[in-house]
Amino acid sequence: MSGRKVSLLAVFIGLSVMGAAIKIPAIIGSVALDAFPSLLAAAFFGGGAGAIVGAFGHFVSALIGGMPMGPLHLVVASEMALLAFVFAFMYRREKRLLASVVFVIANAFLAPLPFIFFFDVTFYVALLPSLFVGSLLNMVVAYLLIPRLSSFFEGAYHKGAIKG
Repeated sequence: MSGRKVSLLAVFIGLSVMGAAIKIPAIIGSVALDAFPSLLAAAFFGGGAGAIVGAFGHFVSALIGGMPMGPLHLVVASEMALLAFVFAFMYRREKRLLASVVFVIANAFLAPLPFIFFFDVTFYVALLPSLFVGSLLNMVVAYLLIPRLSSFFEGAYHKGAIKG
């Protein structure tokens, strides 16, 4: 991986760190505006870059929030990586609105499903409002920024970069 790619990923991970400091009131402290940089990276540079930023962004958010679920944050980081990858796949195929809706629904309602088995249904239900608000806010920020920043990042990572 070239120094340019590593530097660009570091910039987006840094944005995740800043977003991780902006918390959404929730029963756990890791719901934050840390996902929108992974969506930006996914749209500009592809699914792999978005997945890396998504996983690191969640880990930083969890650390800032005190790691309330301990090692279970590995599950959430994996889910965030997968969601960023899926977003990139759909977004790059000109299904931008669908990619946004899928991200919000999957992040808010599907991603916390494994925690029913680790905790209980009450925990899942208690997470839903804050996860929905957090997912929606992350998506709105990304959806607003992608077209405005696309010309700046066009061709900065690899040839054939996405056009906003």
